[in-house]
Amino acid sequence: MTVAEPIDVRGVLLENGTFADDEVSQITAAIKGDQFSDIRQCLTDLDVRTSDGAAERDLIAAGVTSYMMADHAVADRYLSQVSGNGLAEYYHARSLLAQERFDEAAERFDQAGRDGADAVTCALARAGAIRRAGRIDEAEELLRATSRDGATYADYSYQMGCILADRGDSYGAIEYFERAADMDPHHSEALFRLAGENNLHGNDEGAIKLYERALSSPPYFLGALLNLGLLFEDNDQQSAAAFCFRRVLEIDPRHERARLFMKDIEASSDQMYDEDLIRQSREMDQALQIPITDFELSARSRNCLERAGINTLGDLTRVTETELLAGKNFGDTSLREIRDILAARGLSIGQSAHQTAAPPVYTPDDLSPEERTKYEMSVTDLNLSVRARKCITRLGIATVAELIAKSADELLSMRNFGVTSLNEIRAQLSDVGLALRND
Repeated sequence: MTVAEPIDVRGVLLENGTFADDEVSQITAAIKGDQFSDIRQCLTDLDVRTSDGAAERDLIAAGVTSYMMADHAVADRYLSQVSGNGLAEYYHARSLLAQERFDEAAERFDQAGRDGADAVTCALARAGAIRRAGRIDEAEELLRATSRDGATYADYSYQMGCILADRGDSYGAIEYFERAADMDPHHSEALFRLAGENNLHGNDEGAIKLYERALSSPPYFLGALLNLGLLFEDNDQQSAAAFCFRRVLEIDPRHERARLFMKDIEASSDQMYDEDLIRQSREMDQALQIPITDFELSARSRNCLERAGINTLGDLTRVTETELLAGKNFGDTSLREIRDILAARGLSIGQSAHQTAAPPVYTPDDLSPEERTKYEMSVTDLNLSVRARKCITRLGIATVAELIAKSADELLSMRNFGVTSLNEIRAQLSDVGLALRND
């Protein structure tokens, strides 16, 4: 395999007389080659140069490179000082878009198209900014106006997909996103949206492949890096997850969420998991839920258990032999019959009798209709991330009442469930006036 030669970053950023499309391509290659430290050092040198009578060329170099490194506020600071240069105005508009300053971005894209940047590219990007500002009809009208030339651009299909998605047409949106990705295999935004759809529908393998494609070329979308890391972590690929979070921190050392996710991984790496023990525990839980009616008991034994309110094998492990024998018509023959059934599954009468059942979180009859609605709300109605939803789904939790019956320690004992997800759940419960058990 041929290893690409490193880019002369200092020459590109500090010594070349111009900074245009060729230089942007070289900086892109340097970022793909992991030359982050070289780029940051040159940006520091450029910052010193631009602070003392900035040349337009240096402002453009510093601003475009800062945008490529996902430092959008810094890119804005440099590029806002440049006018009449289509390249600078285009990347300034993209940095404004990343900061959710949509109306300003739309104006800057329009100006970039008039000052030499590709007019169709700028019109399509402007439509995207207008759409994100909430003016969907206006965005679609602009797209339709550019369709004669724009339909040959991948970004046209991407922007049309976004409009359909905003209007609730998921399937139509996916078709457009797929078309954009076919036209441009490196269209990071279309690939990101497709990966999100796969993740949402539980296709982790497909989502991972799409996120990896979205990250094949800078500027790296940090959201894609974070989501890919979380998917790797959910699939027990801890080293790959850590790589993604470290890459985010290399690009943006101040990224708080990436720091939290790295702490979760570092904490989980100190925990030892016994796969056989986990499997045995799962099998035991399933056995405890087996109904008594699944077994061929004598009529006397079955009637005695029914009167005592014993319905599952788990119920039998929570009563003592003395309590069973105290039941009417329940004798030694029935006792031996039940012992044999439990012993065949590695259980015994009364083995869990010492465990005290957790008190019910709420009694429906004691609640107002509004309170009952809150407790019976599905956990899917909470505004949780995909990662947190997956974790609580693994616990078999379907309602808010079942969620708040758990303590923080019980949730943290789940594999891949970290402090970040715990804090997210606590925040969402707090918004509806509830909390986890013992919180």
